[in-house]
Amino acid sequence: MAAHQGPGAHSPLGRRAVLGAAVAGAGTAALLGAAAPAGAVGTAGRPAGPGPAGELRTPTVVAHRGASGYRPEHTMGSYQLGLDLGADIIEQDLVPTKDGHLVCRHENDISGTTDVADHPEFADRRATKTVDGVELDGWFTEDFTLEELRTLRATERIPAERPDNTLYDGRWRIPTYEEVLRWAADQGRKRGRPVRLYTETKHPTYFRSLGLELERPLARLLREHRQHRADARVFLQSFEPTSMERMAELVETPRVVLLSSADSRPWDLEESGDPRTVADLVTRRGLREIAEYAQGVGPTLDLVIPRTPDGSLERPTRLVRDAHDAGLLVHPYTIRNENRYLPAEFRRGDDPNAYGDVFGALRAYFDTGIDGVFADQPDTALLAAADFRD
Repeated sequence: MAAHQGPGAHSPLGRRAVLGAAVAGAGTAALLGAAAPAGAVGTAGRPAGPGPAGELRTPTVVAHRGASGYRPEHTMGSYQLGLDLGADIIEQDLVPTKDGHLVCRHENDISGTTDVADHPEFADRRATKTVDGVELDGWFTEDFTLEELRTLRATERIPAERPDNTLYDGRWRIPTYEEVLRWAADQGRKRGRPVRLYTETKHPTYFRSLGLELERPLARLLREHRQHRADARVFLQSFEPTSMERMAELVETPRVVLLSSADSRPWDLEESGDPRTVADLVTRRGLREIAEYAQGVGPTLDLVIPRTPDGSLERPTRLVRDAHDAGLLVHPYTIRNENRYLPAEFRRGDDPNAYGDVFGALRAYFDTGIDGVFADQPDTALLAAADFRD
């Protein structure tokens, strides 16, 4: 992509700047006789940083799709519970409607996260589509107006694994991102502190091919809600690096590149003929290139500590050290309490849905120097982070 010419052009707001501004803030507090924010210095003596990172505890805990271990994901109930449990940041994923509104769903396929199948008036909307090279059959947000989506109710995505969450099926509708921005501002006023968001553009290349660009509508909302500056209470994120490059041209809001398995290839690179895989992006050179337009990376936990064939942890990779050397924050995903998701040595018993030793697993990941983690059960991760800081 051509050199950036917009508000984020050649921004120096990498990890060092993100972490460094807190030093000035701490100095001001000291001059005023006030205490520095709790957790303002990280486990390696690193200040927590400005903008969305300033005053954040390290390790930071991000409520993954809200408190999705306890409520249907991407609902106001899930977001509210994540905040009430004490999460440092609440995550959203954004997909568009037919009429261009940005709504919060993990995927544009809403077959398993809403009651759309129970609406006979939408039976003819069922379709087979190929999204990022994967063929899907179901109902998709881009085939509904916002008014139509308002008639649907959210449901638990994995009811067999989290049957308790089905108690809340039908309780909440699909939120728009604008509603979430207003909710965060309102909650921040009530609590006397900023409520921070972590916002992902989903499948941006796919939606751009449909004439439903994500980046400009997102930038417009961020500007309208005064979250377009480097000190915004929002992190932006995407699995497509060029989406974050586009956002860097539109706003100064901090940006994070998400990284899947080492052998995977971001879809924007696939579509453009760029041969690089995630393994190329996590080299020292690749990370330095990411640092030219982003302030962090969000790798899968397996990129931080790979697993052996039996599912136990190997030795950590160089990723955290190399990312920090490039000035990037590292916020990996996703820790979950259930055995099925934990490394083998931290599973307890034979029930895959029972809770394992998630505290032990988190300690192993925190020991690598990560700056934070995404968690389905943020209260557990917060306890583990507090233990680690102590």
